[in-house]
Amino acid sequence: MKIIEFTTKEQMLAQIEVIQFLYPNFTSEKYESYLQEMIPHNYKQIAVFEGAVCVGISGYWSGVKLWSGKYIEIDNFIVHPDHRSKGVGKMMTDYIDKKANENDCTMIVLDAFTGNFTAHRFYYNQGYVPKGFHFLKILKEDGLS
Repeated sequence: MKIIEFTTKEQMLAQIEVIQFLYPNFTSEKYESYLQEMIPHNYKQIAVFEGAVCVGISGYWSGVKLWSGKYIEIDNFIVHPDHRSKGVGKMMTDYIDKKANENDCTMIVLDAFTGNFTAHRFYYNQGYVPKGFHFLKILKEDGLS
């Protein structure tokens, strides 16, 4: 297995099938329009390939906040259901750890839905801990993926 970093919209769009494991109704048009907005704001993706097949993908952003300084945020961490428990997720978190250290980040952050206990266990095992709550106020339910 190997990791490839995506920086272009075309590279990211080519792997929409993996994104659809998390967002089954996601259209390529919606994905493309979101990427168009996200990429100029430090959004990148990493993808794990087994041969020619993408078996895992994760977006990530880098930024700076007053309370944390420089950080990387993991966004939409997805492992193909047929390839779970094969080390794909660990490959991706190890890659992002290395990226964060190379870029002198103080931390790596991510969100995991409250009911996703499988993800919680995985992230705990990778050294992540909950620090607080991510509050949100939904304004347009029909705009959510």
